[in-house]
This record gives sequence, structure tokens and C-alpha cells, in this order.
Amino acid sequence: MAGWRMAQCLGLGVMASLSVGCASSQTGWGTHPQDPFEGANRSISAFNDQLDSRLLKPVATSYKQSVPDIAQTGVRNVFGNLSDIWSTFNLAMQLKPMDTAETGLRAAVNTVFGVYGLIDWGTRIGLQRHNADFGQTLGYWGVPSGPYIVLPVLGPSNVRDTAGWLVDREGGLWGDVTPDALRYSGTVLNVVDKRASFLGLDRQLDQVALDKYTFIRDAYIQRRRAATQRDNPKNDGDDDQNSKDQRYDQ
Repeated sequence: MAGWRMAQCLGLGVMASLSVGCASSQTGWGTHPQDPFEGANRSISAFNDQLDSRLLKPVATSYKQSVPDIAQTGVRNVFGNLSDIWSTFNLAMQLKPMDTAETGLRAAVNTVFGVYGLIDWGTRIGLQRHNADFGQTLGYWGVPSGPYIVLPVLGPSNVRDTAGWLVDREGGLWGDVTPDALRYSGTVLNVVDKRASFLGLDRQLDQVALDKYTFIRDAYIQRRRAATQRDNPKNDGDDDQNSKDQRYDQ
């Protein structure tokens, strides 16, 4: 039920963002073919930046300074192992047998010998991590990305990846953890740990990017296009070019 309520709230947020974007397109934003709702996206991005600077970044900084490195590594390993398990299913759906086998073996080794992933034995023995999510799986099979959108709190996305994120939330093993208090506190810990790993990069981004919003948007679009590309010449972008709407060829 909690996942369904989250999906409802997120869906309402996306609808509100799109409606605001339609109204804001008259202000001169939305000239990028994959970002027709740029006005609304910039507003949400500014809100996320404020939330980060006032809450998430200070908490992550304190976490980085006060929590022992070995504990931070353990948190990262456990959630990384859960991600590997879900990635294995997505890689299988993308018909990538080698990546599926390696990621599945990595997850098995870390789960059994690494105490549910607390210790990353997989990396130590040379098993690489191949990340895959359901949004990537949809793109691999030719589902267009749709417009670029910025979600409150969650950040850069698009219509396809937002739908995929909802499936990821329900399909991932972490959603089945009980009691609820443990799951919620673990989720917060995971978010803080991820933010702590990016401390310092925001300063570098401000130095190299003339327009932070544009830099992040273009990087996200390019990264997701690469993630959904097939091994053969015909990729997600080619499929979109054959569709009626060629604007969203991510």
C-alpha cells in the first residue's frame, strides 16, 4: 500500500509538472526538442537544489565525517548487492547472457559469502557490476523515452524512466523488507550515503558548467541513450527515428 501511495503521489506530481510546463512554454523555455517543459523543469530543479543545500547536503556531510569508513562501505555494499539482484533480472530481459551470468554470480557470491552483500567479494575476485533498471529494459525493447522531466526530490528523469522507476520500487527486494520502520530508515540511510559519495562534485559542476540545468539535462539524456543501446547497429534511437514522433529519440 505504501508503494501504491507513493506511485499516486508521484503520478500527480508528474501531471502537475507537465501542466505547469505547458503554461510556461510561452515564456521562451522548451526550445530543446526533448525538453518541452523546461520552464517547469527548471523550477523543480531549483526546488531540489534548495532542498539539497539546506537538508540533504548538511546531513550527508555530517554522515561522511562521523560514520566510520568501514560502516559506510558496508551500507554501500548491501544496497549495491540488492541492486545487482534486480539488475540480473533486467539484464536477462534484455537478452544479455554474459552480463546476466556475471552479475548473477556476483550477487550470489556476495549474498552467500559476503553476509548478504556486506562484504563485496565479487569485486575482489574480478566480477564486474553491470547496472540495469526497468526503464533501461523498456528502452532496450524500443519504448521511446518521452519528454525529459525533473521530478521533485528524485531529480532528472523522463516519462519512460519514471514508469520504470515505479516498477523498480515494486520489483526490488528492499520493498519487501519488514518492519516498515526498518525499510524506511534504511532507505533514508541509502539516500544519505549516496549523497555523501558525491560531496565535492557539486562545486566542480558549478565551475565547469555555464548552465547547470542544461549540463545535467544533456548528460542525463546522453547517458540514458547509451544505456538503452543494443549491441547491434539498430538501437533505441533508430527505433525512435522510425516512429511518428522523432523528438524523443533517447
